[in-house]
Amino acid sequence: MTAMIPNPASSQAANSPAAVITWPLLPDDFVLPDDPVENEAQPLLAAALTQALASLPELTQDALIVSNFALCAGINGRIICKAPDWMYVAPVQPSTRIRRSHTPHKQGAVPYVVMEFLSENDCGEYSMKSGQKIGKWHFYERVIEVPRYVIFDPDSGELEVYALERNRYELETADEQGLYLIPGINLRLGVWEGTHEIRTGPWLRWWTAEGDLVFWLEDKVQQAEDKAQQAEDKVQQAEVEARQARAEAEQERQEKAVLLAKLRAAGLA
Repeated sequence: MTAMIPNPASSQAANSPAAVITWPLLPDDFVLPDDPVENEAQPLLAAALTQALASLPELTQDALIVSNFALCAGINGRIICKAPDWMYVAPVQPSTRIRRSHTPHKQGAVPYVVMEFLSENDCGEYSMKSGQKIGKWHFYERVIEVPRYVIFDPDSGELEVYALERNRYELETADEQGLYLIPGINLRLGVWEGTHEIRTGPWLRWWTAEGDLVFWLEDKVQQAEDKAQQAEDKVQQAEVEARQARAEAEQERQEKAVLLAKLRAAGLA
């Protein structure tokens, strides 16, 4: 697969002076960007990924599973926040306040995975270079050091998963099912084509480590309805078979009665 993002080995960021990384908590008066969602598919894709995890309490307990949510760090004394289209963090420290952001090492762990859903204009966010404008690629790879970075094109269904190897993101190869294992979550990520909610097209979905699809709520409802229908069909089939057995028994009784009457008429019974 041709990478959607340039090979990180070509980045000039490797030659830039080392930045001083700190982990400050976000001040209450810090104004977070309020950028609009870039396309209608993004919130649907994020919600679908989260919904599937609801059936796996071991993955939702003490976890932060969010979309378009501020991930923060200090770079050379300046607080930088990026908002992944979807991310999974576990564990996080309990909080009695509504969370506005996540600062790794202060409020919990580094995210196991961050995801970005491509749009027509990346606004330089996928740049690997360090400068006044720090792109998401550089931020996730060099600053936060997120183990898995996922980039997905909702239109074409093209999926790329990058693993952090020796402080650089390396493009991973899918397994025989076309899936990618996400360590820490211990689920496999892949592309599924179909209709969900109000959208038809490529979706990101979870599979278990053994390769079984993790169901959405509607899948479970449909599965329960299918099982109920199968049970009803079995009951109806049993009733049909019981009626058939009774009819056969009645026919046999009648045949025996006719035979007995003939025997009596012939003086043989």
